[in-house]
Amino acid sequence: MKYYVNANAPLAGNGTEAKPFRCIQEAAKIAKPGDEVLVAPGIYREYVNPINAGTEDARITYTSIEPLGAVITGAEELKGWTQYQGDVWTTSVDNSIFGSFNPYTTYVYGDWYFAGRTKHTGAVYLNDKMLYEAASVQEVIDAEIYECSWEPEASRSKWFAEQKDGRTVFYANFMSKNPNEENVEMNVREQCFVPEETGIGYITVHGFVITKAATNWAPPAAYQNCMVGPHWSKGWIIEDCEISNSKCSGIGLGKYLDPDNNHYFTYKHVKSPTQMERDAVCRGQYHGWVKEKVGSHIIRRNNIHHCEQGGIIGRMGCVFSIIEDNHIHHINNMMELGGAEISGIKLHAAIDVIMRRNHIHHSTMGIWTDWEAQGTRISQNLMHDNQKPDFAKPLKGGMMSQDIFVEVGHGPTLIDHNLLLSDVSLRMATEGVAMVHNLICGSFTSVGGGCDSTVEGVYRQRFTPYHIPHRTEVMGFMTILHGDDRFYNNIFVQRWPAEDMVIRSDSEEKYFTENRQVGTKIMDDYVTYDEWISWFDMDNDTPDMKGIEPAHWRALPVWVEGNAYLAGAAAYKNEKHNLIDTEGQIQIDLKEVDGRYVLSTNMYDFVKDFQVELITSDVLGKAFEPEQRFENPDGSEIIFNTDYLGAHRGAEIIPGPFAAPVKEQIVY
Repeated sequence: MKYYVNANAPLAGNGTEAKPFRCIQEAAKIAKPGDEVLVAPGIYREYVNPINAGTEDARITYTSIEPLGAVITGAEELKGWTQYQGDVWTTSVDNSIFGSFNPYTTYVYGDWYFAGRTKHTGAVYLNDKMLYEAASVQEVIDAEIYECSWEPEASRSKWFAEQKDGRTVFYANFMSKNPNEENVEMNVREQCFVPEETGIGYITVHGFVITKAATNWAPPAAYQNCMVGPHWSKGWIIEDCEISNSKCSGIGLGKYLDPDNNHYFTYKHVKSPTQMERDAVCRGQYHGWVKEKVGSHIIRRNNIHHCEQGGIIGRMGCVFSIIEDNHIHHINNMMELGGAEISGIKLHAAIDVIMRRNHIHHSTMGIWTDWEAQGTRISQNLMHDNQKPDFAKPLKGGMMSQDIFVEVGHGPTLIDHNLLLSDVSLRMATEGVAMVHNLICGSFTSVGGGCDSTVEGVYRQRFTPYHIPHRTEVMGFMTILHGDDRFYNNIFVQRWPAEDMVIRSDSEEKYFTENRQVGTKIMDDYVTYDEWISWFDMDNDTPDMKGIEPAHWRALPVWVEGNAYLAGAAAYKNEKHNLIDTEGQIQIDLKEVDGRYVLSTNMYDFVKDFQVELITSDVLGKAFEPEQRFENPDGSEIIFNTDYLGAHRGAEIIPGPFAAPVKEQIVY
């Protein structure tokens, strides 16, 4: 059955082509497995709540007939402005427009949110650009620059809202523009396209613009709010959409709603938030967190931008998914929100999730995998400019930015064939990571542990689950020992200054340093496998258990081989086969040309004659805690014989992401 929807139809119809529905929700109430909902171009100011699930063999498909022609928005037009003072204008709306949810009395808040109750889920937009929220009318008038913003001058355009006699009164500084002659909108609805119930699976959302929702903070141990997503179900496809201007998150692949666990730490504080993470994982077993019921989504070819928490977020519900060919950019550039859940892609428990061929840039962090990145693969992604333009200044909450952050997991986490061109390439606070055939132009930071480390420190206190391979069922818990990492056949280039950077946290009295040295030298405190295994006296049938026990709490070994270090990048002291060139003037330039991104480099002039070994799953071995190979989700072997572009490597293998020396290459 095909149902037709047209917001511009003269009359509400019955869903036929001749008499289409005017609202998508009318079709969403009745669509059954195998049905198609065909939506004509137009603006659909509604919340779409799919009632019925499709099946694996008979999906329910929602399609914008004209690509990006149908716009699903959580906003309403905001009209009737009168001049208040100078560039500041005012208007008001009756609160009945909001129903039971008023975004202008609801604060952005939740677990792991660090900015306090200062910003509301509502927003004001001028010509599709979100304005900055002020704390008073006077701040709107003053129009001072917010220095944390990635676009300081744009931060002068501010709004403020107050409640008066059952109305929400707005004040906004439009910087010399007349709002009555422009497109001004306000957030009204909390979500755009999300089923209210769980288990509404096998739905395709194709070709829509989805924009402007009053989403709240999406914490890992609570319900994760978003503009569009499957809400704890299986088999969604979200493709070829433009997703933008969420107050917090764009696409959500997140967690079930558990009233007993929801925002527990936010309101009670008596349990550690990391304990609530463990509780959420274990309680998930009672909410159907198994491969047969949850996950296996496909998120592809979307343009995701200008969301202020994350482009794609997910906790547990993201398992076994593929996230590919998306353009994710300008995430959290306003810097009004701060916390530990901000990134272009931020996933907890990304079990067997593949993130490949995505282009992620100008975001506060590129990809962040947090807790249980087991079987996760990050491959063939182009990542650049994922740092504040003036990266000497701290980000909100004292956080720094980087292309990839892997945190508190046991692996195996595979990072291969990526172009990592930002100032910081990788933050590691985890174990069980393999980096293979990447171009790495930024430093590593926060690599904890070392061979003599004990169970002290914040990451050593986080007992984290690991799982039966390629399943969600928990196999055990262990703290983060650090190490168990592999670095094979990468090219490291010291593209940025190598001196450690001193960074001020939110408190002016607290400072910390960030490593800016590119390369594996930061792993010097970690031992080789031969040194590590010697601690356990494996030849003794009756070892001294008391003597061995301390070794169980020391960092795990690392494997480093076949890497090239250019322009001052530094090598791990125990690496035996590498190339080090400190004299060459390395040029790496990424430019946009006619909508394509072109990488120009001379690095292969220095690397082309350096031969390395073919890497396979057998070479990488098993991650220590889960005893799981670095392998495909179906358990088959990975052979790294194709490159970033998909070209075959041949018999003579060189390090880095490309199979053959290139000076100029289209990379996206």
